[in-house]
Amino acid sequence: KIRKKMGKGKSDDAKVVKRKGNTKMQLKRNIGYFDGVSFIIGSIVGAGIFVSPTGVLKHSLLNVGVALVIWTASGLVSLMGSLCYAELGTALPFSGGEYSHIKRGLGSLPAFVFIWTSVFTKPASNAARALLFAEYATQPFYGVCPAPEVLKKCLALAVLWSLGILNGRSVKMAAWVQTVFTLLKMMALSVIAVSGIVLLAGGRKETLARFEDMFSSEMPNVSQIAEAFFQGLYAYGGWWSLNYMAEEMKNPSRNIPLTVMTAVPAVIVFYLLVNISYLTVLTPKEIVSSVAVAVTWADRVIPSVAWIIPLSVAVSIFGALNSSMFTLGRLSYAGSQAGHLPVLISMLNVHTCTPAPAMIFSTTIASIFIIPSDLLMLTNYFGFSTWLMIGLTCASLIVLRYREPNLHRPYKVFLPVPFLMVAMSFFLVLAPIVWSPNLQYVYAFLFMLGSFIVYIPFVYFKMHFAFLDRITCHLQLLLEVSPPDGSAEGKHE
Repeated sequence: KIRKKMGKGKSDDAKVVKRKGNTKMQLKRNIGYFDGVSFIIGSIVGAGIFVSPTGVLKHSLLNVGVALVIWTASGLVSLMGSLCYAELGTALPFSGGEYSHIKRGLGSLPAFVFIWTSVFTKPASNAARALLFAEYATQPFYGVCPAPEVLKKCLALAVLWSLGILNGRSVKMAAWVQTVFTLLKMMALSVIAVSGIVLLAGGRKETLARFEDMFSSEMPNVSQIAEAFFQGLYAYGGWWSLNYMAEEMKNPSRNIPLTVMTAVPAVIVFYLLVNISYLTVLTPKEIVSSVAVAVTWADRVIPSVAWIIPLSVAVSIFGALNSSMFTLGRLSYAGSQAGHLPVLISMLNVHTCTPAPAMIFSTTIASIFIIPSDLLMLTNYFGFSTWLMIGLTCASLIVLRYREPNLHRPYKVFLPVPFLMVAMSFFLVLAPIVWSPNLQYVYAFLFMLGSFIVYIPFVYFKMHFAFLDRITCHLQLLLEVSPPDGSAEGKHE
C-alpha cells in the first residue's frame, strides 16, 4: 500500500532496499537451547536476590521456615505459569509472547489493551533497571557520597542505547552477551550458595539453631503470607520471557519445554540456597535491617574481596536489562505485524534480518522515562497489569483447548494448571487494590481503558493518514528496512 501511494519512482527505490539482501526477509532461528536457558535465567535473576530478599522474611514475621516455604511456593507458581506458556509457545511459535496468544485466543481488543499498557510499562521498567545499574556502577567511585544524578542518567542512557543498538544489529551477539552475563551472575550466586553450605556444614550452634526449629517464631496471618507471596513472585518475575523469542528458537517444539524445565527449577534451587546462606551468616533481624543483604553478607564472609558483590549486582542488572530489551523489541514487532502499531516497526533490516525499527522504538520510549523520575514512580501502580495479562494468557490457553482441539500441540500442560493460574492471577490483581486502595490505581485503569479511544478509530475502522505513508517510506529508505516476507497478519490470526 505504501509503495502504491508513493508513486512508481518511490516504489522502485523501496524495492531496491528490499533487493539488497538476497536472503528471505524474516526472523532467523538463531536461538538454541543454551541461549534460551540464558535468556530465562537472565530475565529472572536481577538485582533483587542480591540487594533485597528482605520482603519475604519481613512479611513472614522473621519466621525462617515460612519464608523458605514462600520462596519455594513462589518458584512453583512461576514454574506452573512457564509450563502453560510452553504449550502456547510450541503450538503458536510467534514473536510477541502473551500478545500473540491473547490475540489468537481472546481477540484483537484484549491484545491491543495489552500492547497499549506494555508500551508504557515495559520501557519504564527498563529505564528503572538502567538507572539502578548506573547507581551500582558509579557508587564505588564516590564512596559514601551520592553520585551526581546527571552522571547516573547519562550512564543509564548510554547503557540503554548500547544494548538497543546491539539487539537491533545482531541476534547472535545479543544471545552471546546474555550467555556471558548470565554465567557471571550465576558464578556470583554460586559463591554465596557454596559458602553458605560450607559454613552450615561447619555446624556452629547459633547457626544450626535457626534451622533446627524453623517454624518456632510467630506465625504470620493470611494477609501477611499473601504480602510475602507477592514479594517472592516479584523476585521470580521474567519467567515469561522465552515466548517472546519463540519465532527465533531452533526447534521450538523441543527446545521451549526443555528450556523452561531446566531454567526455572535451576533458579528455584539457587534462590533457596542463597537465602539459606544469608540465614547462615546473618540473623533474620540483620537481614531485614540491611539495605543490601549480599553486601552485608560479603563483609562478614569475604571482607577482602567484598567489592565483588556490588560488581555482581551491576552485572546482574545489565544481563536482565539486555534480556528485557530483546523481548520488548519482539513485542513491538509483533504488534506492528498485526496492525496495532505503525507499520514501520514490523520491518526488518535488509542486511541482518533483525527488527531494528522495533528496537529503536522501544529504546526511545525507555530513554524518555529516564529523564523525569516521577514518571517511574507512577509505573509502580501498573504492577497489577502484569498478572492481569498472565491471567488472560492462561485463559487463552483454555479457550484454544476447547475452540481449536485439533491445533498441533507438541507439548500439553495438565489442564487444571492453567485454571489454577487464572484464579491465582486474578487474586493477585485484586488483592493489592483491595488491601491498599489508592487513587493511582484508578489512573492506571483509566489509562488502560484509554486504549479504546485509539483502538476504535485506528484499528477497528482503520483510519489512515496519507502523510504517514510518505514518512514511513522515507524512514524505510533511511534505515534500510523492509517488510518481512509472507503474511504476518495471517500468522497471528
